[in-house]
Amino acid sequence: MESIYRVEGAIAETSVFAGGPWNPGLQHGAAPSSLICWAVERLPSPVPMRVARLTVDLMRPVPVAPLTIVSEIVREGRKIQLVSVRLLANGTEVVRASALRIRTDPTEMPAIAGGPPVTLAMPELCGPPDFFATETPFLKGIEMRTAKGGFRIPGPAAVWYRATRPLVEGAEISPLMRAVIAADFCNGTSSVFDMNEWTFINADLTVSLGREPVGEWVLLDAETWIGPDSIGIAAARLADRQGYFGRAVQSIIFEKR
Repeated sequence: MESIYRVEGAIAETSVFAGGPWNPGLQHGAAPSSLICWAVERLPSPVPMRVARLTVDLMRPVPVAPLTIVSEIVREGRKIQLVSVRLLANGTEVVRASALRIRTDPTEMPAIAGGPPVTLAMPELCGPPDFFATETPFLKGIEMRTAKGGFRIPGPAAVWYRATRPLVEGAEISPLMRAVIAADFCNGTSSVFDMNEWTFINADLTVSLGREPVGEWVLLDAETWIGPDSIGIAAARLADRQGYFGRAVQSIIFEKR
């Protein structure tokens, strides 16, 4: 399958498969977020580290066009590293992100400290969603299996996600990328309004990881809340077959179509 991005130097050429649900000429939020993960994981660190928290701010709509990647190590230390990554389209900043990397220690931790097990059905026992936006280019590279609720059912829902299309040409889809791709679906998974009548676009995404996911499938156990002023939050617990490993939060902007 054709990849979403082909990176040469600091330039990421973008394929049409990055297109999102609101406009095929604008990227699905999971696409640039995964590109940022790739950029962060390529940066050197003084000791072995992994991302514990990633925050992505969507400054402007991201066009399906070449993107310039600008990376900077803001804080370097023996235990933590703070990284900044910006994506520019034709010289204009469209995405800004920060990642907190923490040193890893292979010390075996007590089992009681781990995340809880998953009580929902595994992906092979779940069916595909009853609603699938086949016209959305990015979704053609995502498999989904519904474990609870559904896209047409307002309220909390849980869906397994598996990215099948390569994100960056020549690179594997890393565990961090898989977690962030699934996390970006918080607002769509747990929608509270009819998407034919409302738009509910996320302005940001924050993902915190107690550990990296194992395997290709990531469960997003999500719910959305809305305040009286058309601003809401979509939040989720992230899990794999071994249990829950992280959380995700988005700030949501609700608008009538």
